[in-house]
Amino acid sequence: MKIVFLGTNGWYDTSTGDTICILIKTGKYNIILDAGNGLYKVDRYINPENPTYLFLSHFHLDHIIGLHILGKFNFTHRLYICGQTGTKNILNTIINLPYSMPLNRVGYEIEVYDLPVEKNDIPFKVEFLPLIHSSLTLGYRFELENKIIAYCPDTGYCENAVKLASDADLLITECAFKPGQISESWPHLNPEIAARIAVESQAKRLSLVHFDASLYQSLEERKNAENVAKNIFSNSTAAIDDMEIEL
Repeated sequence: MKIVFLGTNGWYDTSTGDTICILIKTGKYNIILDAGNGLYKVDRYINPENPTYLFLSHFHLDHIIGLHILGKFNFTHRLYICGQTGTKNILNTIINLPYSMPLNRVGYEIEVYDLPVEKNDIPFKVEFLPLIHSSLTLGYRFELENKIIAYCPDTGYCENAVKLASDADLLITECAFKPGQISESWPHLNPEIAARIAVESQAKRLSLVHFDASLYQSLEERKNAENVAKNIFSNSTAAIDDMEIEL
């Protein structure tokens, strides 16, 4: 199983990276986490013969703007888009005229699921819980090929993040804030809190993503965040675009 970080920025694209999008490539499935502008690279990595599942955490534009270019792809199997209650209605509004090409005109079948779904609609184990953000945001936990991957995007510290990451082989968390920075009105993680979640959950590995583009203006600043996280949880890495991890 391979994890490919297609986009690692939060808020907007810069020379350090595209907005958030992560691919989990297994032997049977392509699983995409969020649809920032990094999504445009996904066809470089996926197996087009395998079913593709896209899980959206929430509807801030840096997490869904990549849906604008769905017509670029040609998935052999249909694309399944999964998200919180209301996802169908929201996507039918935003990914539609006059804003974008409608989902029913991209050239292949797309099915949108409002979670939760019937047990057999998703052929692998996935759990989701609400996190703490300015709008409802879902975190996810996947069990794939005897590995556990947890994804905690935009959030402040919360017990649900720890639950999702419990004993995970890989925990992927956002790291929008710089070391020491915190805001109760705009909940996000800094590297210390992300590492704390990894420690409390007994995760095996931590990858930091979703670096606020206005705060992290260089990869050197990401490296500093990585070092701060390592002081708390030694197996921490600050992800960059096109980085790959084997599990």
